[in-house]
Amino acid sequence: MKKVLITGAQGFIGKNLALHLAERRDVEVLSFTRENALEDLPALLDGVHTVFHLAGINRPQDPQEFTTGNADLTRALCAALQARAARGLSAPAVIYTSSTQAANDNPYGRSKREAEQALFDLQQANGVPVHVFRLPNVFGKWCKPNYNSAVATFCHNIAHGLPITIHDPAAPLTLVYVDDVIARFLQIMDGALASGDAQGLSTLTPQYSTTVGDVARQIEGFRAGRDTLVTDRVGTGLTRALYSTYLSYLPPQDFAYGLTRHGDARGVFVEMLKTPDCGQFSFFTAHPGITRGGHYHHTKTEKFLVIQGQACFRFRHMLTGETHELHTHAEQPQVVETVPGWTHDITNTGAQEMVVMLWANEIFDRERPDTYACPV
Repeated sequence: MKKVLITGAQGFIGKNLALHLAERRDVEVLSFTRENALEDLPALLDGVHTVFHLAGINRPQDPQEFTTGNADLTRALCAALQARAARGLSAPAVIYTSSTQAANDNPYGRSKREAEQALFDLQQANGVPVHVFRLPNVFGKWCKPNYNSAVATFCHNIAHGLPITIHDPAAPLTLVYVDDVIARFLQIMDGALASGDAQGLSTLTPQYSTTVGDVARQIEGFRAGRDTLVTDRVGTGLTRALYSTYLSYLPPQDFAYGLTRHGDARGVFVEMLKTPDCGQFSFFTAHPGITRGGHYHHTKTEKFLVIQGQACFRFRHMLTGETHELHTHAEQPQVVETVPGWTHDITNTGAQEMVVMLWANEIFDRERPDTYACPV
């Protein structure tokens, strides 16, 4: 069982880290928060394998708090670790969340740089493993809006229908996603070698280079997608992380949203999701004995899956007249594909309502539907 200590456990990164660690059975977590005193550190360090030093001050009312909350706290931690080493006790590795601001000559940057130096001095004097990460803008769920993260502010305001303010849309923005930060921290805790730069600072990937305006436009697009049904490419990279972050700011009353239901004597048809380049998803129903379809496509393709009831699919080749018929039902899931150049239809052959999922490889375009009525 590994015992770890998180300073700043109630902060943004700390909360996310604590949840990840709680999912493991081989880790015991101790916390150092604003409710603790510096005198608590020696006892909390007893038997600790890794210290995640996340505590810090970045927007105080009094600039002096930069020194007390960043440099002085880190010096106190180093002193407690030094005392352990002096008694011949093993010292835990320290993973520290510094900031890219440490390269700047301002009160915050100087306080973070002093904290870094205290850790490097400890490492040199006592061989304590130290991993200092100068993080750029970290974003993800539970980051405080209207504080020091443009992403958090944009996500919160747009999710709640509030305006956002952008002074310079072209302003560059370097981002790291909180789950990527934590994944790297846990790798180091578990023994992975930490890569570093010429200054001895630990490195983290991926980092995303973008602009304030691009981030705002993308988040606004997430909200608009509920009306257009068009989702962005949310499966990889920065877009995936931003979309997950945006959703985490939705109020519970907005966890669901309605869709348009098109109904007639045959049943209903509902579009669910559209993509820029991978088609769209929908479903339809049909009453017993009802036939839907009776058309062909030149290029459009579709996939059908009966999820309730049973169906007969019929096909006829538009040139040769060759026909094909197949039967499927929900108890044995089977995807049926429509083939260009074959007219096709589907009939509910069961005694109950039939429900069918449908994927088409393109968004329906009323100007160019590529759908031509032709009975089978």
